[in-house]
Amino acid sequence: MALDATDRRLLDELQRDARVSYNELARRVGLSAPTVADRVRRMERAGVVTGYHAHVDPAAAGRGVVALVRMNCYGPGCLLRRDADEVRDWPELLQLHRVTGDACCLLMVATPTMHDFQALIDRLAEHGTPSSTMVLSSPVPWRAVAAP
Repeated sequence: MALDATDRRLLDELQRDARVSYNELARRVGLSAPTVADRVRRMERAGVVTGYHAHVDPAAAGRGVVALVRMNCYGPGCLLRRDADEVRDWPELLQLHRVTGDACCLLMVATPTMHDFQALIDRLAEHGTPSSTMVLSSPVPWRAVAAP
């Protein structure tokens, strides 16, 4: 789907505040509310807009141990092949990315305690070799996708 300048403005506004009403969104971009609703629905159908979410601070939500975990798990026991559906349901998993290089995948995880993190690493070790990096702070915790 090709995005025009108006679509990009709509995306900017939605990423800034996904709870904005169609009326307010229309006012901000200079269109009618029905036109804005049609454009947003078109971008949803095309997969440009994939959902609407609240940004949650893991520590404030009781998950203060945040880490990035690289997994070396190629082959039939690979995390992404054998148990990807099960792993997607783990409450500790925030993000899972298949990557290039010397690792198979990269996970962002958050646990309440270090003890819970250790238990998670032990579960991951059943699938391959985990290597973790603790997140000390996140100066850019989330960024809106800017149009090219």
